[in-house]
Amino acid sequence: MQITKNTVAAIHYTLRDNEGNVIDTSSGRDPLHYLHGAGNLIAGMEEGLEGKIKGDKFQLKIEPAKGYGEKDPAMIQQVPRSAFGDQDVRPGMKFSTNHGNVVTVTHVGLESVTVDANHELAGVELNFDVEVMEVRSATNEEISHGHVHGPGGHHH
Repeated sequence: MQITKNTVAAIHYTLRDNEGNVIDTSSGRDPLHYLHGAGNLIAGMEEGLEGKIKGDKFQLKIEPAKGYGEKDPAMIQQVPRSAFGDQDVRPGMKFSTNHGNVVTVTHVGLESVTVDANHELAGVELNFDVEVMEVRSATNEEISHGHVHGPGGHHH
């Protein structure tokens, strides 16, 4: 069975940046199960998996536009240092905004803090090693809900 719209696929993957550093991997965990065609993965990953079958092993190089997007300079802002109260704020720290977004501190000055609301992988080429472990038809319930419900297609 091929991976097509409304199939459930289980994949193992390792994601690396262009320098070969591992960013994320399913190694040592259960494979990732997802409903194909429901927009649950980044566009480049779904496109690369289309038509694959159980046992296929391949590599995908995904441009930022089909991954987490390009970096948007408008999402980098200066915030008054006072907005953080007396917290010890350092570059790399992440904070949730009142709108539920996550920002990463990129620079701390005396009067202001620079925060970046771009996804941490925005502007990054993504290099995936992928192995298809399983492909099955999705249940009607999974299709109507737009996501996988577990190994047999049922809610836990």
